[in-house]
Amino acid sequence: MAEEETLTMENEFVGLNFNSVRLAKRFIRTMETLAAKPDKSIWTCSEDRAEAKAIYRMLSNDKLDTDEIMRVHCKQTYKRMAASGKTILKVQDTSSLNYNSQKNVEGLGYFCEQSRGLNIHSCLAVTTEGLTLGLLYQMHYSRKTPKDHTPESEKRKRDFEDKESYRWAKTFIESNEGTPEGVKTITLCDREGDIYEFIDLIAGKGELFLIRITHDRLTVDNKHILDEIRKAKCEGTVQIMVPRDSRKNKKEREATIQIRYKHFEVKRPDDLKKNTSLKPSIGIWVVHALEENPPKGEDPIEWFLMTNEPIEDFNAAFERIKYYTHRWKIERFHFVLKTGCCEIEKNQARSVDVKKILILMYSVIAVFILNLTYLGRILPNLLCDLIFEETEWKVLYCVANKTKEPPKEPYTIAEAVKYIGWLGGPKRAPSDGPPGVKTIWMGLETLHIILTHREYSGSG
Repeated sequence: MAEEETLTMENEFVGLNFNSVRLAKRFIRTMETLAAKPDKSIWTCSEDRAEAKAIYRMLSNDKLDTDEIMRVHCKQTYKRMAASGKTILKVQDTSSLNYNSQKNVEGLGYFCEQSRGLNIHSCLAVTTEGLTLGLLYQMHYSRKTPKDHTPESEKRKRDFEDKESYRWAKTFIESNEGTPEGVKTITLCDREGDIYEFIDLIAGKGELFLIRITHDRLTVDNKHILDEIRKAKCEGTVQIMVPRDSRKNKKEREATIQIRYKHFEVKRPDDLKKNTSLKPSIGIWVVHALEENPPKGEDPIEWFLMTNEPIEDFNAAFERIKYYTHRWKIERFHFVLKTGCCEIEKNQARSVDVKKILILMYSVIAVFILNLTYLGRILPNLLCDLIFEETEWKVLYCVANKTKEPPKEPYTIAEAVKYIGWLGGPKRAPSDGPPGVKTIWMGLETLHIILTHREYSGSG
């Protein structure tokens, strides 16, 4: 992380150019307003009626360009990537936004059968320690009709560029353009990204991928890779933390994992033989992670991961597994955006174009919340003035510690996150773990209320 400037919305959007200085200032002010109370409606989080009306006018302004918003945010993300000096994971995933109850939204299509809404596909830059640096790309898509009645045999005949799955390749292309020189990146995807055309594209560009396997591909000597890797020798075991799964109401837990790895040359699928632009085969390394003695009543963890980066030894294989665990950061991103804090599905904008603008704006806010949540765990010794202005960190300290004497020097990020967590609700029990994204958001909202009261009450 670069330490030369505070991570604020004003600094994040330096250089924003809508061909209107006034519009750029209003946009930054709006981002600050929405970030202070991300779960509230525009009317509720606005300072007064005049500000709310100004925000709605801004959202309907034709000069408000999402490409420009993304360009400037990506520029800052690239700066953070370069400053990290480390390998960066480019994590892709898709999520659906359900607006089925909003019947009068202009231009709204279907995100699945019978349900109106949008699919969003995003790419996050994440360090190998798990710190979210920012968005690299985001796209939206939906279907015009509830269901595509095209037979599967016909769908398979479509060019890759005409399929919904092309979003993985398009996102790779777009997110790869501004990568800082000297920064090593790895495209990281779940099983939906196991597409031959996609991995051919990445490998052809000389880039790296790490993708969870869904297809039991054939090798050039007609062997199935999953059968072969299961028969490979176990190279050792490791302990890993399995992230919490909020959808299945499962807590974070420790697991003992067996590791196997092997190199394969997988051949082009038969239904793509006519596509001579694709390589006839691609060399991949497969890592098999299998849990020993899972908890009673639970299926064992079993991951099959493929990469085009050579795996020379056990430590390298384990490193790929650790990398893959950071795919959950994009799950947390979607949680913050949809449910945990920003509640973007409750947005009542009456046109798809305005919804897309707000989705991007709240996506940046979600990144900020994620960044703060994990910064205290990953880089605990950074000083809190990287995130907070002087007034903010002094007030935060006084409120959290119930004292009128503010510190003279900024304290660490780890302490700041702890104090924010205290404001967010936990009882400060020794057994409390580090605060999660929802607690951080609630703590930030409390801090904002305190700062606002201080400003208008004239408190010292």
